[in-house]
Amino acid sequence: MAGRIRQADVEEVKARTNIGDIIGERVALKSAGVGSLKGLCPFHDERSPSFHVRPQVGFYHCFGCGESGDVYTFLRKMDHVSFTEAVERLAGRIGYALHYEDGGAAPETTGRSRLYAANAAAGGYFRSQLVTPEAAAARTFLGERGFDAGAAAHFGVGYAPRGWSHLMDHLTAQGFTREELTTAGLVSQGQRGVYDRFRGRLVWPIRDVTGQVIGFGARKLYEDDGGPKYLNTPETPIYRKAQVLYGLDLAKRDISRDHRVVVVEGYTDVMACHLAGVTTAVATCGTAFGTDHITVLRRVMGDDSAAGEVVFTFDPDAAGQKAALRAFGDEKRFAAQTYVAVAPEGLDPCDLRMSKGDAAVRALMDHKAPMFEFVIDQRLAGFDLATVEGRAGALGAAAPIVAEIRDPALRPGYTRVLARRLGLDLGEVSAAVERAARGASRDHAGEPRSKNTRDADAGARGGRPVEDHPPAADEPQVRPSVATLPRTADAALERDALTGFLQFGHRIDAALRSRALAQPFRVPALEAVRQTLAVVPDLDRMGWAADAVSEVREPYRSLAAELLTRAFPALTDDAAVASTADLARRVVLRGIEEEKRELLRAIQRVAPESEEGRAVRLRLRELDHDRQVVAAES
Repeated sequence: MAGRIRQADVEEVKARTNIGDIIGERVALKSAGVGSLKGLCPFHDERSPSFHVRPQVGFYHCFGCGESGDVYTFLRKMDHVSFTEAVERLAGRIGYALHYEDGGAAPETTGRSRLYAANAAAGGYFRSQLVTPEAAAARTFLGERGFDAGAAAHFGVGYAPRGWSHLMDHLTAQGFTREELTTAGLVSQGQRGVYDRFRGRLVWPIRDVTGQVIGFGARKLYEDDGGPKYLNTPETPIYRKAQVLYGLDLAKRDISRDHRVVVVEGYTDVMACHLAGVTTAVATCGTAFGTDHITVLRRVMGDDSAAGEVVFTFDPDAAGQKAALRAFGDEKRFAAQTYVAVAPEGLDPCDLRMSKGDAAVRALMDHKAPMFEFVIDQRLAGFDLATVEGRAGALGAAAPIVAEIRDPALRPGYTRVLARRLGLDLGEVSAAVERAARGASRDHAGEPRSKNTRDADAGARGGRPVEDHPPAADEPQVRPSVATLPRTADAALERDALTGFLQFGHRIDAALRSRALAQPFRVPALEAVRQTLAVVPDLDRMGWAADAVSEVREPYRSLAAELLTRAFPALTDDAAVASTADLARRVVLRGIEEEKRELLRAIQRVAPESEEGRAVRLRLRELDHDRQVVAAES
């Protein structure tokens, strides 16, 4: 068994990895100043981005919930992998051969890595089987739906052969155990023993947002197959269907760029949309679209404004209407505007592409209707609007929908839409909408706040839930943060200086930097951070700042993380370096002036011609000269 990974390799892999690229695969990041990126935090639900990433120093920090760390910390928390797995995964990305303390390189043998490897190997096996004679039915299925060999290759579509254990035999020959294959959801246990889960089916690989295969979706091809029409991978340590969206790995860049996502209902619909040019299409995998899917999409979209679009495609049948109403229940979780696109004749995107071509699929997205309008029509469909009773019932059913519209500029317009649909006086409909809005407000006001909500609020304020983590006797009741620092000139100087040292200190003169860090600070919280930086042995080493933050004593560590990731007040990288050097000089000059004031007070208490008096005057002259030298360097 391999020993621990050599520390030099750990540092080298981290130095060669851009943390912005790793986090950017899961979170839409935007520029937030010199050397800084920001996006919606992947560790807590938020409406405005407070998650900052500093690629140059390899560090991230959320100003909302306080989560922070380096690229290894991020992978461990996001993907629930061990430290070793995180290092091995990043080493594999860059093609770096790791060495272990027992002297040799070792293959990946850790649990989750083995599951990823098994799924990747299974995906390769299924693809290879698609060209075999047995897979003729699978190729016919694809061809009849307008998908050629190139389309199949682009989406990694494959074929699971009929039989009992073809995949299992193939993978065990590669060194995977039956236990690993069972845990990965690739084989199942039956009365007759262990057998392939997918047999005689067309298979789509399901990938996570980073492109790693985590499971499969399989479509029945043969009449004698007694299983369901679609069969998916069961829940596994790496596959959670409520958090997975098929096609997101292919769509994420365009979703992030365009701030638009199209949610369709099946694998072939995703394929049809992408091939028709709607490259932001995704689909759920054997489950209804839910809140976890919204969370994933918001982070990829950078959904922090109403400028984005989410378009749902639903069948016009009863199941499609139910899906639309279910999606509407979660609609308010998006900041983006939501729409519904229903194809003529009830065709799904795949059928629409086959019958009318790529242009018809693109046009479907252009003829979308706002989600509110679609849901209003669904609500009204159950009432006879030709009768007084029907109109009254329809008004009572639809008014709460209009009342839920967040944008106050849109609500009057939809009130008029509802009045026209019902043939009622605008004033009567407006009154019903207002009553529904007041009722909703009372309902929300009466809801008890959950412990999780209280904890999240405490984190957003920079505090923490007292009932879970009571502060020590000498610890501040509120964890110090940049926002809670005193609004004084001293605090501003010390705050900006520490920000500069952490972000750009390795690029200024080492002697100046050391001298500035040797000066005591006047704000206690900032002094705690300075004390740690002052004893860091090598400030020119890659990644020193992130390591230094981890050494800051509590409760000041989060403040140090904020200083490392906050926006630095400069327009360019070179300007930031120059500004950091200037801040260092100002800190040194402040120390000189402080010592000079102390000496001037002392000289009043000693005899001018005494030994002590002469020493004080000599030191004053040295300080004046020193001040001139430091000032001249600016």
